[in-house]
Amino acid sequence: MKPWLQLIFFPCVFLVWHTEAEFFTSIGQMTDLIYAEKDLVQSLQEYIRAEEKKLSQIKSWAEKMDILTSKSASDPEGYLAHPVNAYKLVKRLNTDWLELENLVLQDTTNGFIANLTIQRQFFPTEEDETGAAKALMRLQDTYKLDPETLSRGNLPGTKYRSSLTVGDCFGMGRTAYNDGDYYHTVLWMEQALKQHDEGEDTTVSKVEILDYLSYAVFQFGDLHRAMELTRRLISLDSTHERAGSNLRYFEKLLEKEREEEEKEKSVNKTVTTTEAVVQSGAYERPLDYLPERDIYEALCRGEGVKMTPRRQKRLFCRYHDGNRNPHLLIAPFKEEDEWDSPHIVRYYDVMSDEEIEKIKQLAKPKLARATVRDPKTGVLTVASYRVSKSSWLEEDDDPVVAKVNQRMQQITGLTVKTAELLQVANYGMGGQYEPHFDFSRRPFDSTLKSEGNRLATFLNYMSDVEAGGATVFPDFGAAIWPKKGTAVFWYNLFRSGEGDYRTRHAACPVLVGCKWVSNKWFHERGNEFLRPCGRTEVD
Repeated sequence: MKPWLQLIFFPCVFLVWHTEAEFFTSIGQMTDLIYAEKDLVQSLQEYIRAEEKKLSQIKSWAEKMDILTSKSASDPEGYLAHPVNAYKLVKRLNTDWLELENLVLQDTTNGFIANLTIQRQFFPTEEDETGAAKALMRLQDTYKLDPETLSRGNLPGTKYRSSLTVGDCFGMGRTAYNDGDYYHTVLWMEQALKQHDEGEDTTVSKVEILDYLSYAVFQFGDLHRAMELTRRLISLDSTHERAGSNLRYFEKLLEKEREEEEKEKSVNKTVTTTEAVVQSGAYERPLDYLPERDIYEALCRGEGVKMTPRRQKRLFCRYHDGNRNPHLLIAPFKEEDEWDSPHIVRYYDVMSDEEIEKIKQLAKPKLARATVRDPKTGVLTVASYRVSKSSWLEEDDDPVVAKVNQRMQQITGLTVKTAELLQVANYGMGGQYEPHFDFSRRPFDSTLKSEGNRLATFLNYMSDVEAGGATVFPDFGAAIWPKKGTAVFWYNLFRSGEGDYRTRHAACPVLVGCKWVSNKWFHERGNEFLRPCGRTEVD
């Protein structure tokens, strides 16, 4: 689309979301795309081989005829004096050239096009490309990565390094522009321009990049830089009508600013010239809806963790037998304190590699975009602050599900009879779940009456994550990093049944890796005597 549409007419962008696609929300399901692309490459190579064979036959014919016609054209009558030559000329023009025509017209694309058509129905959509671009921007913001770092693919823990081209950076900037996100538009268009200036080969022109960049800069009120970029655009394409009209518009705005400054000076002689609202070329990331955004993202980076030496002394490791549970007496679990108050513990060797693979195998066909409840209506819906796919496993699905459920019951001492099904989640590109509570604060939830609120959370880490993906608690500054086969456990409610608002937590965006988790939410009903009330409201 055209990025300017004249400054008087601002573009409206409408995004259509297709919930049936959403590959970007699950790395586990995106692996299917790798095999689909590999199949397409093999099909394309078969097409190329067929084309090369056809071209080889045509080339051989052309070389043969070139020699023949060179000889015949040098002495046509003498050549045709031989009756065999005369016969073969007639035959060639009547039969052989027709066969060549059929060879040239032979369509070798059928197999490839048919395969491509079949595969295309499973391809990512425009929504996926937009979601993937936004995921990179989310990683950029959360982990304070500049566009150069992302573009060059300089990320920690990566096995297969990849980089972004000028076209890729331009696409990122255009996605941000279409979303009204001028902050990221500027960052990515500047990166595209930088790589373009360095001489990278690309089909994207500097004029296109400057067109978007100058408008985005203007949106930040940086009039001087917008004019500078527009002049550069015009120097490359003097016929660019929109840029010319915008430059005139900028000049009028600048003249108006100067006149207002002069008037202000004449009214009050002591008034000094104020600094520009923004420093040219440096723009701040706009504030958003999340009040603890800075704290949350700092914890994701491992910064601001409030693990003091004094608190560290209160944390211990021990063997846990589930209050002398007969099943755990001989083989207790290793338990480690992650935090003292609220008490968060980690258990080791909770799930074996075989169990994890089986759970993933059962969950993968059922994965669907994870949803959240609308706080006003209570209706389940997808949200940008939760990027993952999840599925729910019943004990009837496989004996391993019942085995894992039983193990969680033995460890916690709570009953699974009123607990929710085992939820399995796989995080996609920049997969995250921003700060939220596990317990319900909505009186209209139907489960509150029958099963009570979510008493506790048991979270299994089913994969290691190379970078990012921590579970963080912004209220008290804790960060817990995934370790395959371990699990963390905490209570969401005080013994009184009141919600513990300190347990507001988040799943940080996955920077590098594929994050799989499963969790069990235990409810109040059935656990009244297993975790009885305390003496005070906050016990």
